[in-house]
Amino acid sequence: MKPKQLSPILLLTSSVWLWCAMSATAQDIPKSEIQSKSIASLVRKSRSIREIPKLSEVERPSTRVIMLVQSPAPQTAPSSEIAQVTGVQANPTEKRVEVILQTTGGEQLQITNRSAKNNFIADIPNAQLRLPSGDAFTFRSQKPVEGISEITVTNLDANTIRVTVTGETLLPTVELFDSNEGLIFALTPGTTAIQPPQQTEPEQPTSETPPETPSAENDEPIELVVTGEQDGYRVPNASIGTRTDTPLRDIPQSIQVIPQQVLRDQNVTDLGEALRNVPGASLDNPSRSFIQSAFYLRGFYAGADVLWNGWRENPGAGIVGFDAAGIERIEVIRGPASVLYGQGGLAGTVNYVTKQPLSESYYSLEASAGSFSFYRGAIDLSGPLNDSKTVLYRLNLAAQTTESFFDFFNAQRYFVAPTLAFQIGDRTKLTLAAEYLARPQSSNQGYGLPAVGTALPNPNGEIPRNRSIGEPDDIESSYSTRVGYDLEHRFSENWQLRNALKYTQGELRRRFAYGTALADNNRILSRNYSETTEYSNRFFNSDTYVVGEFSTGSIRHQVVTGINLTRSELDSAGFSGQAAPIDLFNPVYGQPLGDVTFRNDSFSRTDALGIYVQDQITLAENLKLLLGGRFDTFSQNDQNFLANTETNQSGNAFSPRVGIVYQPVEPISLYASYSRSFTPTLGTVFGGDVFQPERGTQYEVGIKADLNSRLSATLSFYDLTKSNVLTEDTRPGVPDGNSIQVGEQNSRGVELTLGGEILPGWNITTGYAYIDAKVTRDTTLPVGLRFLGIPENTFNLWTSYEIQQGDLQGLGFGLGLFFVGERQGDFNNTFQVPSYLRTDAAIFYKRDRFRAALNFRNLFDVDYIETAFARTRVYRGDPLTVQGTISFEL
Repeated sequence: MKPKQLSPILLLTSSVWLWCAMSATAQDIPKSEIQSKSIASLVRKSRSIREIPKLSEVERPSTRVIMLVQSPAPQTAPSSEIAQVTGVQANPTEKRVEVILQTTGGEQLQITNRSAKNNFIADIPNAQLRLPSGDAFTFRSQKPVEGISEITVTNLDANTIRVTVTGETLLPTVELFDSNEGLIFALTPGTTAIQPPQQTEPEQPTSETPPETPSAENDEPIELVVTGEQDGYRVPNASIGTRTDTPLRDIPQSIQVIPQQVLRDQNVTDLGEALRNVPGASLDNPSRSFIQSAFYLRGFYAGADVLWNGWRENPGAGIVGFDAAGIERIEVIRGPASVLYGQGGLAGTVNYVTKQPLSESYYSLEASAGSFSFYRGAIDLSGPLNDSKTVLYRLNLAAQTTESFFDFFNAQRYFVAPTLAFQIGDRTKLTLAAEYLARPQSSNQGYGLPAVGTALPNPNGEIPRNRSIGEPDDIESSYSTRVGYDLEHRFSENWQLRNALKYTQGELRRRFAYGTALADNNRILSRNYSETTEYSNRFFNSDTYVVGEFSTGSIRHQVVTGINLTRSELDSAGFSGQAAPIDLFNPVYGQPLGDVTFRNDSFSRTDALGIYVQDQITLAENLKLLLGGRFDTFSQNDQNFLANTETNQSGNAFSPRVGIVYQPVEPISLYASYSRSFTPTLGTVFGGDVFQPERGTQYEVGIKADLNSRLSATLSFYDLTKSNVLTEDTRPGVPDGNSIQVGEQNSRGVELTLGGEILPGWNITTGYAYIDAKVTRDTTLPVGLRFLGIPENTFNLWTSYEIQQGDLQGLGFGLGLFFVGERQGDFNNTFQVPSYLRTDAAIFYKRDRFRAALNFRNLFDVDYIETAFARTRVYRGDPLTVQGTISFEL
């Protein structure tokens, strides 16, 4: 048996073995734990409500009523899913008061309660209070009923809501009701209750049979587990825009979130497939390239402006990879983001939000197989490591192997991501995380095909779709490592500190042949070859910031201020030369290589210090202001070991940000913003002056609308200018080869996105983007020259429907349409790449914890061009591809 055939068999066999082992382990559960879970595991289907009825009007079975134990309980570490509590009401009755927490639905809740003198305190991890009016972070009711002096509901931290009930003289008695209308606390004053509550029958709700009396074994934290979709297709909050868990409707900038359900329904395994859901976004390289972190947004190259849980990756280190097995969701902010994240970020920034440890045991196994010998297996394990659940873990593993529609391509992927979370007391949490991704693969389509014969006609006919102009032994293998910690400490309810240190390393090994020019007969392609003997990129990032909330009169502030230290190092060495030409219609491979014509051996290091401050100001219930500024200073050292030269340069930059949000009615947000970014530029002008940082300036206005509780839309208009662009210095007396920073480029456009649930089971994410990106000032390039590879029009639609009841309940279908308009195929605009419409589809079935799916990409086998960089570098997109996936959760 060949190794290529053995690889997928080993992947599937090991996955089944691990699943069997976990199944056997999962059966060994202590009896006490089962008894505890029988009380904790109540199920409800959450939904948004506009009018909250009183407790007496709520229909609920007797099994949904629990007397909360008044004994102390340890705090539980929050999980990664954050529920939104969007409404709170306190409704007094004759003998008690009913506090109703309205949730947006679908997330996991855990109730942990304790008492202190005459105070009842309940903490709800995995939840955040976001009230539509008034104080968005605190609900307060004073003397709602005789015997209770005050009720407060507030955000204890970014992941926890605290409910505090203060009795006038005695501890109140509390009952918890779970209903379709929300989570309800029924509070009986201590003056009318007999203490202690465990020794008497509590007052029962009217028209209800008596609840079960808690046993002694139930003197533990009570958990309410909510089932259903975790985020759906709509995520109301994101951290990327402000570094706080702020509703998207309150952020004056266009932000899009690709949630877990979309990634799963589309069976996304790489960043290119994920970004198809972001209108106007595109990869800089073809989907099978080793560089998968470099992309375009709003017409401009975004380099590798990528964050890992809000911490910057190495700017320009595109080889640091992506694997969907460790990703919870992807957040995309459009436009400059230098205020919070430093250099780069002109076009936008992508934030990978990784899967975090869970407080309950969770095991998931997934296996996939598909076209072009595609095989993939993934394992997701999580849960507590101690009885008090103060130490949690998560481990994500994945392995993948695939070929392609073009010759000589074979790629593997191996991914490991362990995470540990330590709850150190009530106020401190430490998270340790690491990732390792190995991607050994053969050549990436031989660096493309000529435009003549693909995008343009060729008198010899169309170049075969499977043709590779590289050599069979070409390699493009990359390896990346991430490791770091994240420390959170809360000084009080309103002030917290976060400190993180992260190290990222990317390595590349590459040997490939590529085309340089097409002969007059349009069939013989001249080639060069290149080999990278060393490429190691290391990035250190230390970020410490404080988040605080306070008021100045009636004006509320949420301040973020911090200091950021980074160091980037790059070792690079290699050589190149001339390779034998190749006949595109009758190729002969394995011909001898020519002499080396170029060598490089260099080292560069960049150190940067950034100080930033941001203030989210609530001027009124419907008027919010965002102010921010950042000062950066940086120094760069470059060494050329072959030429024995060394260059040093330093500089600084200030990046401001101003935005305003006005909400004329509750579901509508009108916003406007101004922001700037910077990117260091190495070199000097003729005469000795060092280059200034390249600057980005953006003006943006837009509308954000919550069409209902499950469906949201954003319409944005922007004007983004890139200045201090290097261009040829054509001044009299200046030698050839010098540059000057007088170039300017501009992108203007419109973006529309819509995402969420239309009807129960029917979800949608869709968007449209218009981009007018061109050169506006240059010494040699014509004004009006359009950007390479940027289409004026893009449209995306993905919609899915799952049958909600009946014999076919759990059966679902998905349909995707992805349109990309005409693009310029090279820098000088000498040819255009035609537009295309790709159709995707999916069929899936879910029953309990089992899921099976079939995904079809390019359903109608359209022969389209994915991207192009030059007349000799045109890349075709994948033909019809089918992938089947089965998964099981324990």
